Amino acid sequence: MYHCCESKIGPSVLDCDMAALASEVKRVLDCGADYIHLDVMDGHFVPKISFGPYVIECLRRHVPDTPFDCHMMTSEPEKWVVETAKAQGKKGGLLTYTFHLEATEPRGITQEVIDSIKANNMKVGLSISPATPVETLLKYADQIDMALIMTVVPGKGGQSFMEDMMDKVRTVRKAYPNLDIEVDGGVKPATIDKAAAAGANLIVSGSGVYKAKRYVR
Repeated sequence: MYHCCESKIGPSVLDCDMAALASEVKRVLDCGADYIHLDVMDGHFVPKISFGPYVIECLRRHVPDTPFDCHMMTSEPEKWVVETAKAQGKKGGLLTYTFHLEATEPRGITQEVIDSIKANNMKVGLSISPATPVETLLKYADQIDMALIMTVVPGKGGQSFMEDMMDKVRTVRKAYPNLDIEVDGGVKPATIDKAAAAGANLIVSGSGVYKAKRYVR
């Protein structure tokens, strides 16, 4: 589907050697990655626990000019806005704070979180899980910098790319041809074309990058 947005690849560090996080990030950047996708899991919104804002702040010291997409798979994303903002770096526009609509809309604070992110000089990303209607995201689309359409259920392993989620991508792309649209979950060489054809321009891939037998620039 036609759009004017630049296509980019953002490896997810969940599939890297976390004991060597900075080195693993530099490795994919050297091979051509455009940005880094950082999954923050709190053990509540999803079953697993990953890392928090302090780790992201520490990582920033090693890659000061790299865009970060902080995917907040947390039950209370409003709590981590200020701490995550410390990882912005010296340049503006390098950090996107992406939170789940499912964590805020039932409590009526989605607008509050959007405003808080902007007040802390970060880009706003808004994510929806597979079971969430895309219309709930569209009512905020004029205020966000990026829409994340999950192509797996967050926090559950062993899932395959949900091709039917491409209908959501097409819906958002048709309504907002200049909006960054990201897909996350099961995106690998065999499925990336389907996501791109639907209108996604930001591609998150974890095992598709870090578990590849060989990757070079």
